[in-house]
Amino acid sequence: MEKKIKVMIVDDSASVRKVIGEIIDSTPDMELMAAAHDPIIAMHHLKNQWPDVMILDIEMPRKDGITFLKEIMRDRPTPVIICSTLAEKDAEITMEALSSGAVEVITKPKVGIKDFLNESIVTITDAVRSAYNAKVSRLTLKSSQKLSAPPKLTADVILSPRAEKSVVTSKEKFVAIGASAGGTNAIENVLKALPSSSPGIVIVQHMPEKFTNAFAQRLDRLCDIEVKEAKDGDEVRNGCAIIAPGNRHMLISIKGKNLYVQIKDGPRVSRHRPSVDVLFRSVSKVAGKNALGIIMTGMGDDGAAGMMEMHNAGIKTIAQDEETCVVFGMPHEAIKLGGVDEILPLNKMADAIISYCN
Repeated sequence: MEKKIKVMIVDDSASVRKVIGEIIDSTPDMELMAAAHDPIIAMHHLKNQWPDVMILDIEMPRKDGITFLKEIMRDRPTPVIICSTLAEKDAEITMEALSSGAVEVITKPKVGIKDFLNESIVTITDAVRSAYNAKVSRLTLKSSQKLSAPPKLTADVILSPRAEKSVVTSKEKFVAIGASAGGTNAIENVLKALPSSSPGIVIVQHMPEKFTNAFAQRLDRLCDIEVKEAKDGDEVRNGCAIIAPGNRHMLISIKGKNLYVQIKDGPRVSRHRPSVDVLFRSVSKVAGKNALGIIMTGMGDDGAAGMMEMHNAGIKTIAQDEETCVVFGMPHEAIKLGGVDEILPLNKMADAIISYCN
């Protein structure tokens, strides 16, 4: 029998521990190693045995999850999944957790709601497998430094004012990015290195609802370009990165000469909502050769088929290399399928975006 993934749950809710514990124990390749009410109790378990993956709550008595996470990453880096509510406050704190080394974020399962629980089974088990395969040391690497003198794009642009930033509006080339586990840090790394004159960017990062808005707000504070959570009808324009909202699909559509995003409900595609495949396939239908497709770190195969469609449509495609991926799943599947033109390390992605659009 193959080795089972040993999981520890640290959560002050007895019902959450029970539901997640039952999901773990009923999954053939996983086993519940221990469940603890708070980090203090968890430390007693850890003296005897260490888990392969830890599922960690944020707000707990005696010691909060963020403090405990930082201690773990300092003393013995371990794949950690943050289990959070959908509250706006928790979404902000979760961004700190992801920047401190957490691999994934999942929402607390709603006990007694069958459809939500069924989706939670997929979400939780996928997150555990993804975390188990993650190279945790790469999550704590510092983002690459900004370019000292960012090159300007050669395309004609019109500058429009925005508070504290210079935003470019144009109908030129754009970039579509897909990522999952480890993607929050990877995307931050890329966007921080881009000048305000960069092409429009559309992003699918696997993340629950509420958290994508907090993620976008964090990046908007850190980057020269504008970053926002997508709303239906938003224009794809230079100087702006649009992130698909959690739990909803994002597509690209065209009206006249302008490109817009459509935000839609619907079933999971490639086990995800939002799905990278949904975004990439829509890009392949409307972009011609004006787009650049990038697939980055993540577990599974979401985006591989969509990238192949972009490649077949004449769109240039890039995959992140294995050496810099936290989880070399999605890029590997895209490469294996034959839809990737170029393989690059993370620190070369921003340069590739600038070079392509020049």
